[in-house]
Amino acid sequence: MKRLLNIELQKLWLNRASKGLIITYFVLLSFIALLASVNFSFLGMDFRLADMGIFNFPFIWHFNTYVATWLKLFLAIIIVSMMANEYTYGTLKQNLIDGLSKKEFIFSKTLTVVLFAVASTVFVFVMSLILGYSFSSYTEASIVFTDLQYIGGYFLNMMLFFSFCLFAGMLVKRSAFAIGFIFLWYVAESILHGVLRFAIIKDGAISQQIMNFMPIESMQNLVKEPVTRFQAYKAIESQVSGNQTIKFYGIHWYEALISIFWIAFFLYMSYRILKKRDL
Repeated sequence: MKRLLNIELQKLWLNRASKGLIITYFVLLSFIALLASVNFSFLGMDFRLADMGIFNFPFIWHFNTYVATWLKLFLAIIIVSMMANEYTYGTLKQNLIDGLSKKEFIFSKTLTVVLFAVASTVFVFVMSLILGYSFSSYTEASIVFTDLQYIGGYFLNMMLFFSFCLFAGMLVKRSAFAIGFIFLWYVAESILHGVLRFAIIKDGAISQQIMNFMPIESMQNLVKEPVTRFQAYKAIESQVSGNQTIKFYGIHWYEALISIFWIAFFLYMSYRILKKRDL
């Protein structure tokens, strides 16, 4: 296992573009901390986000993981590129000639996906702890470690997206086309949702329940948007409409199971594609 992971890490670190993207990704994640000190102006009022409570425990787990999910495209490009480079530079064929089996090859890519997901999750966890203890009004352990489900949801979100990227890179073999494939899949799910909602079922709730089984939708369900959960938003909403929207922001057990299924599916299909492909 260590040998396979070392092979992949050497390929990534010796590639200048991949190394640059990895560094850029973690630097951008660190920028979440800058939100604490930036002053914003709105309707003539100046305020600082740290003073609004977004870094309070336990809400910070939800907020930080949601913001971090938008930055995963940088690592997605790396994963897609590492598959494309295997075909472009012939390293895949050379690895197989040198005695690496196709199963070991996919396993090495899977280890890389897991490493990226774990590293990103640990980074967000540590950063959230630091920000929380620096700005939160509540630092009791019983409050601090409430809602850690979002850290688990974030990890599954990363694993699912990276597994999907690995599958796309294996299927398409070219970085730009693989990224395009991922984008088209997202568009296709959106179109399917619209067709179900307005042409076939014509019921928003049932259509949404069906879409929850799709990979992109199931990924988004792991870390739902936190804006409407924020107390300041609720206060504004109640003043405007006189009532508050009731929404579940946590992670249902079946949402986690659906995501785990898609992770296993994409990794298995990546292996099946490689196994049947004539290199």
